[in-house]
Amino acid sequence: MINILAYLKKHKLTAVFIVILLLAYYFCLPKQLFKAPTTTVITSNNKQLLGALIAKDGQWRFPQNDTIPEKFKSCIIHFEDEYFYKHPGFNPISIFKAFKDNLKSGKIKRGGSTITQQVIRLSRAGKSRNYLEKLKEIILATRLEFSASKNKILAYYCSNAPFGGNVVGLDAASWRYFNRNPSQLSWAENATLAVLPNAPSLIYPGKNQALLLKKRNRLLKKLLNKNKIDRLTYQLAIAEGLPQKPYPLPRIAPHLLQKIAKTHLGKRVQTTIDKRIQEQVNIIVKNHYQQLSKNEIFNVSVLILDVRTRKVRCYIGNSPTDKAHQKDVDVIDKPRSTGSILKPFLYAAMLDSGEMLPHTLIPDIPSQFGSYRPENYNKEYDGVVPASSALSRSLNVPAVRMLQKFGVDRFHHFLKKLHLNDLKYEANHYGLSLILGGAESNLWDLTKSYAALASTINHYTERSSVYYTNEFCEPLLFAEEEINFGEKTFDKIVFDAASIYLTFESLLKVNRPEGDENWEFFDDSKQIAWKTGTSFGFRDAWAIGTTTEYVVGVWVGNADGEGRPGLVGVQAAAPILFDVFDLLPNSSWFEKPLDEMKEVSICVKSGHRANSNCESTKTAFIQLSGLKTAPCPYHILIHLDKTAQYQVNSSCEEVSNIIHKSWFILPPLMEYYYTFKNPFYKPLPRFRADCIGTDAVSMAFIYPKESSTVFLPKDFNGHTNELILKVAHSKPEISLFWYVDEVFVGTTRDIHTMAILPKQGPHIITVMDSFGNEMTCNIEISK
Repeated sequence: MINILAYLKKHKLTAVFIVILLLAYYFCLPKQLFKAPTTTVITSNNKQLLGALIAKDGQWRFPQNDTIPEKFKSCIIHFEDEYFYKHPGFNPISIFKAFKDNLKSGKIKRGGSTITQQVIRLSRAGKSRNYLEKLKEIILATRLEFSASKNKILAYYCSNAPFGGNVVGLDAASWRYFNRNPSQLSWAENATLAVLPNAPSLIYPGKNQALLLKKRNRLLKKLLNKNKIDRLTYQLAIAEGLPQKPYPLPRIAPHLLQKIAKTHLGKRVQTTIDKRIQEQVNIIVKNHYQQLSKNEIFNVSVLILDVRTRKVRCYIGNSPTDKAHQKDVDVIDKPRSTGSILKPFLYAAMLDSGEMLPHTLIPDIPSQFGSYRPENYNKEYDGVVPASSALSRSLNVPAVRMLQKFGVDRFHHFLKKLHLNDLKYEANHYGLSLILGGAESNLWDLTKSYAALASTINHYTERSSVYYTNEFCEPLLFAEEEINFGEKTFDKIVFDAASIYLTFESLLKVNRPEGDENWEFFDDSKQIAWKTGTSFGFRDAWAIGTTTEYVVGVWVGNADGEGRPGLVGVQAAAPILFDVFDLLPNSSWFEKPLDEMKEVSICVKSGHRANSNCESTKTAFIQLSGLKTAPCPYHILIHLDKTAQYQVNSSCEEVSNIIHKSWFILPPLMEYYYTFKNPFYKPLPRFRADCIGTDAVSMAFIYPKESSTVFLPKDFNGHTNELILKVAHSKPEISLFWYVDEVFVGTTRDIHTMAILPKQGPHIITVMDSFGNEMTCNIEISK
């Protein structure tokens, strides 16, 4: 060593030349050997292939894979380079033999390249095959041996060697020719692939089969002789056939593949998808699509989230339709009209704010708010309906009245906190229609919001009554990610756990689709809090359900927005929802968040906190904020005579003879519709004739509503039909006097309806009762 240093000091030019040579040798190898575009590959949570997107250059070239199955490793080494683990990158003996054979034949007939040299040649694609190029390969091969392990070099080869046609690399070849992972291949299949890079043209379907078989069996014989396989394995292997037509790569989650390719093009991505669930739900969607398409409904999307990990377990962006019906459109993240799917959020918000209890009575009567006149789906009215029933039956009018009471601005604020990202306008833009589909959202945002609500209860009941600051987070698609729920806090994030629990209790009562009505009579039935939605014009059908473990979201419709009869949430989307839940494990129901609840006495009929006049009460757990709600306003104490037929007071009856009784009474307009659905409802008894009545009277227009425009059609004879005016009065037995534009038109008693035939234009309808009470209604007549 000393002599060498002395020599270099004496011969400085030589020293400089050697240093330059060493530097050139050190930097001759590129940092990135292979720069060709690769296939985008997605796998399931346990690394099973879900799909692949061909590389930009049209090649099936999977991303670099450093894992090589032992069987293929034995096959490729014994076929290509038996001394791979012993040589420094090139094999002088093989090169000498190749040179001798080539010289004898007068042309390059044999290469004598090692696997390391072949890696260099593959990385320098397009270079001519001559002796100068061979020298460069040897130099680069030795340099590669210094910088990479033998297994790494072998991995380079397996990932970039040609396997025939547009198939590059072991992974792609295994799937294209055998439809399996390389680790699942037999000895015969591995031997077939091992001989292909040496002569990739042999794999063309239907061609050169005899030659390919001969090469494969020769390799298998060699493996037998080298004791890599036993004789039985050898005999079974040579009996196997050869691959024929290439298999298409799996398309288990094509829309997820397209989504991931936008940000991870050419990468191998392990997703959170459960392959078994994804495949089974694909079958469900296909079966329902075949039925829906008969009604010209062509698109379906399904999303399944794990509540506890917030990982996506199934992602179906669209049904297996055709290009004419936008089969490639991923509907999961596309904004669509929400229909009634936002109603549970309003219900939870009103519980959370203490503005109602779960079964508080909500008016369900014809209503008009300016020019907006909502209607229930069945065009009927109940007069009043418990809030929980209004939610489970998805009644529109009570929902709009609840939103009017709660405030559009406040509700819009809550929706923003849920991160519904398609709410791009201010609250005034949507108005009261916000609760019935006036806004847009997407399946991703809606499903994640339901998951966040379910998780809130889980965390609260399982983590000593605490909340997490990042509960309302984005779901996860990548397997290596773990959700961060944030810091623990005793303060609610959006809604308190009790309000969410009571909302889910109401959603548990939603009527199941036709054919699944008796679900609750089976001990093993799944308890699912679920809701449907149908957009205006029958363009979108929604169904979202949750258990403690999973949330399933379903959208059905046409991607181009075309509406269809029968495109209703409970008919089109709900059956898919429950078929999907049948695949998932049973879950126990949510635990009651008792620290956020209080047991109180509730009026059975009104759902309010009971007052002293409520005749029938029960105890129930309500949210703590519900303690500030008013006691029952519908039960009053009335005074009856001995017959209990008339009301009396001290002006007409001895106090000792008066019977005191609690009575359930509704305002006139609510009472009018309530009696149709509740035949046992008893109106307030009249005062006896000899009594001086002190009760207040009230009345309201049933039809028409204030500031409404009325169209009067013509009959078959060309005569204009009359307008029927209708009023509800708390004392129907008294007389009402009717005026149109201050002109008297008639009197009614008991049944307060009046037929008029007004001229086209604005009119004022005035009604006055015998006590001098008066009300007016402004209308516009159109003919």
